[in-house]
Amino acid sequence: MVLSFDRAGELLDTLAERFPQALFDGLNGGVNLLEEAVPDPEFPPGEMYVLGEYCDDLLGRYINLYYGSFAALAALEDWDGKTWEEELRLTLSHELTHHMEARGGLHALDDRDAEELEAWRLEYREEE
Repeated sequence: MVLSFDRAGELLDTLAERFPQALFDGLNGGVNLLEEAVPDPEFPPGEMYVLGEYCDDLLGRYINLYYGSFAALAALEDWDGKTWEEELRLTLSHELTHHMEARGGLHALDDRDAEELEAWRLEYREEE
């Protein structure tokens, strides 16, 4: 099932309210749900999507979650409402962790993400 953009936004707002407000300190650009899908360019189309990203740039510190990426996976994997909630929660939590680590000058999650992505790349190449 694919939730509408508006329903996904409402769900994300509800989920964000459950996190301690201290996690959002310094996140001056907030959490944004954007309509586009962001396929990972290192994989064939439809194989891998970017669900979210933590940004720290000239515009400030903010989190983007990509509704279109969630919707594409939901259609492929036949998600129900509970799965949407869990995937949004996990992605928001992941990006908030990037934010907290960046504020503390840490990068453990960045390192782990890079390792996991490299493992997926290797696995994909072996399947070809």
